[in-house]
Amino acid sequence: MWKLIVAFAVFAAVAMYMLSKGGDIDISGEKHGIEEPHAASAPAAAPAPASAASQ
Repeated sequence: MWKLIVAFAVFAAVAMYMLSKGGDIDISGEKHGIEEPHAASAPAAAPAPASAASQ
């Protein structure tokens, strides 16, 4: 049992080391703000005119 705990601690330490060397990695969860760049990049498509949709 103690081998599993030691293996988990080693794996967690290696994972945290790799994440810290990876650069700008954000692991704080979802963001719900205006600062997201893709939110305003694509404007919504205009709906089709009623006469074209009915034909």
